Amino acid sequence: MKTPANRSALAALLLLLPLPALAEVPTVVTDIPPVQSLAAMVMGDLGAPSVLLEQGGNAHSYQLKPSQAAALQDADLVLWVGPEMTPWLDRAIDGLQGRGTAVTLLDAPGTWVQDFGGRPHVGGHDHEHEDHDAAEGDEHHHEGLDPHAWLAPVNAETWLTLIGSELARRDPEHAATYIANAAQARMRIAMLDAKLMADLAPLKGRPFVTFHDAYGYFTAHYGLSAAGAVSMGDAADPGAAHLAELRGGLAAQSIVCAFPEANHDPKQIDILLEGTGVKRGAPLDPEGSSLTYGPALYEDVLAGLARAMHDCLAP
Repeated sequence: MKTPANRSALAALLLLLPLPALAEVPTVVTDIPPVQSLAAMVMGDLGAPSVLLEQGGNAHSYQLKPSQAAALQDADLVLWVGPEMTPWLDRAIDGLQGRGTAVTLLDAPGTWVQDFGGRPHVGGHDHEHEDHDAAEGDEHHHEGLDPHAWLAPVNAETWLTLIGSELARRDPEHAATYIANAAQARMRIAMLDAKLMADLAPLKGRPFVTFHDAYGYFTAHYGLSAAGAVSMGDAADPGAAHLAELRGGLAAQSIVCAFPEANHDPKQIDILLEGTGVKRGAPLDPEGSSLTYGPALYEDVLAGLARAMHDCLAP
């Protein structure tokens, strides 16, 4: 029989014993909302990945806050699309110190990549990003690798597998959870993809114009007919000559609809459409920066694009 004195001695002895090591869930930082959403699906209840791009921000020209730069340095895992999407993050990632590593999703094995205009992409990252602080108004023309690859659900499924593997490697104790969450997320996205494929099938052959050239993966995957973009670059207003050329093609190509974009002034779309009879669609949000951030955002982005296109393009 243990006396109070014995119990006190036992308790004191236990305090001296080393405690079992508690597994730490990796600290994950992501660049844009769709990537954060995919990571959140995989992490589930174990943790919440952060996202650098704030709501309403421009993914191509965002500037890191000091607190975000500090969080980046403390991250175990940084997930980003690549320098073509967020050039402002390129230099910060090059300067990562400590235990953190960065994964460039465009380089992930199995990722479908293409150039702007739907041309097959050959080679790696061929853009130079030394002019990160270029003066406002300098054009970032859409040439070379198109980084908006998350808009193809097949790429999201590939990235979910990669994220699950990366987290499982860093946190073996919860490896089974990460892998299972990734599998469930792939299943949900595949189901949504099948629904959108059926919903968008009647829209094939009905051409439309967008604010900027960000939808090549989405239109290629679903067989839609993008006929041009108003903006020639991520930070450039269209010139008068380009607008005149595009306006002349509205009738010639039987354009059905033109779509503005979230977080961008729609006046250029309105100027383009004035007096033409071409319908103005709802603003598209390819990066989800106007949506509620979290695990549901990725599916909301795809569903939102499909809904806006269906509402405007349906016969």
